[in-house]
Amino acid sequence: MATLKEVADRAGVPMLAALYALKHDSSVDEPTRARVAQSAESLNYKLRITQIDIADFAGVAKATVSYALNDSELITLAMRQKVQEAARVLGYRPNAMARNLRKNQSGVVGYSWHIADDPRLMNSLLDRFIYRVTMATEAKGFHLLTFIQPQTNADTVYEDLISTNRVDGFILSDVHYDDSRVARLSAMGAPFVAFGGMYVRDATFAYVDVDGKKGIELVVDHLIAQGHERIGLLNYDRGWPVGDAREAGYRQAMQRAGIDIHPDWVAYTANVLDHAASATRQLLTGAHPPTAIICTNDVMAFGAKTYFDSVGLRMGADVALTGYDDDPTSEFLGITSVHQPVEEVAVAVVDILLGEISGDPLPERQVVFEPSLVVRQSTLG
Repeated sequence: MATLKEVADRAGVPMLAALYALKHDSSVDEPTRARVAQSAESLNYKLRITQIDIADFAGVAKATVSYALNDSELITLAMRQKVQEAARVLGYRPNAMARNLRKNQSGVVGYSWHIADDPRLMNSLLDRFIYRVTMATEAKGFHLLTFIQPQTNADTVYEDLISTNRVDGFILSDVHYDDSRVARLSAMGAPFVAFGGMYVRDATFAYVDVDGKKGIELVVDHLIAQGHERIGLLNYDRGWPVGDAREAGYRQAMQRAGIDIHPDWVAYTANVLDHAASATRQLLTGAHPPTAIICTNDVMAFGAKTYFDSVGLRMGADVALTGYDDDPTSEFLGITSVHQPVEEVAVAVVDILLGEISGDPLPERQVVFEPSLVVRQSTLG
């Protein structure tokens, strides 16, 4: 986001002149107002004085501004007065919400099951994640508030909870490439951390993730070692970071092994049993049916097995099958699956979020864990 100084520099005027021009102050002549307005429009700038503006005006570091506005004794009295005077001249108004978060914490962290009324996004891994997060938050003296996120205007739910001080911060999951929640919470200065984010381009927000690309590479390498070359993929619809990353792992591992991927070997499905069963039928009734199918979620694998059973195919003996997330049902059914260290993820998520809430962020705000492969009978023939 552009700053007031950038607008002023582009217009060739001092910062105060740019400020008064944008406020339509009569002390600024019309040509200057027009030049500043054009500069602001070209930079997509909307007038909102921030601590960065104070730092630019006072000629100090942003951290110094934060210390000064909070009367910290880490800087000299003269420096505090200089910064506070700059804030007064610019008309800075502290973010009341952010101040309340620092001074009057609710002791509650908010988390939404992404979209409860969209069955395509149901994920048993997140149920285990919520349980572990609850344990981790309560160990630190906080509580977890779960809430429903609607399919439309989700931002308003988050904004309402944070602005009324019902929660101190949020945990997000199912992060999109251009996630409006991330954009809105960042703009508000609201503390949050995401479970997922390593494959969101240029991500600057705090997140904890498990390398999904690496997880699928482990699966492909295992199947190749078992003698398979015609390996299919059952994946989420394109456009989701989690699915796109896992497909990238599949394609790179196959390429590394020198195996060309036939178009019939890849199918996309909602994370629903009957959808996955239909997608499995598509894979196995094509001109070049695979001898092994990788599913990017265990629910998809359960749907695939449902199709196997309906046509008399033996899992493992006739078609190898793998899942992802190591659901307890996968263990019961003997399905090879990728394990994610949910307990470690939950602890890291809570630790990072509490650092964001306290205003003392951890040195590592983006943490990635490695997955592991749990081999079972479904790939051993």
